[in-house]
Amino acid sequence: MSLENQLRERAENRCELCGATENLKVREVPPSDGTAETAILVCETCDSLIDNPEANPNHWHCLNESMWSPVPAVQVSAWRILKQIAAEGWPQDLLDMLYLEPEVQAWAEEGLQETKEEAPVVRDANGNPLADGDSVVILKDLPVKGAGFTAKQGTKVNNIRLVPDDPTHIQGKVNGVSIFLKTEFLKKA
Repeated sequence: MSLENQLRERAENRCELCGATENLKVREVPPSDGTAETAILVCETCDSLIDNPEANPNHWHCLNESMWSPVPAVQVSAWRILKQIAAEGWPQDLLDMLYLEPEVQAWAEEGLQETKEEAPVVRDANGNPLADGDSVVILKDLPVKGAGFTAKQGTKVNNIRLVPDDPTHIQGKVNGVSIFLKTEFLKKA
């Protein structure tokens, strides 16, 4: 019996995440060995959203029921999706209720780590890593556009904030004004 036929039989020709019956396909749950135990049957909508669940978090309300599936691959998929959209609030409530056997939990966490990209490290002009709350010193006079002043060389900027998705800038206060500064003109204090 083919993998798809095994999954269709197990899932009773329904998406194992949302219950849809149209456009079903096999989706392996990494790390997968190509067997029915490491794959699920999903609809086209779920398949398109699994890699980016934040694109439509409301679709995943269906996991309220499917997370209780006795199939470990379905449990792992539900846990990973809920973990990625936990900031929405309601998914965290479901995660708090969900119990996974230790080996299933390890599988879920392993796959989630593989899919996450590492955040870029923010470094000063000397290559030292910077973190939220650090202090830096400005290395050269920098005109501040729109603020009408120049951030002077040697000025210490305390309690900096990193800029998400931009390792070349930090945010800090100079002369009481919150500004963005290029890391190439800063050194860790």
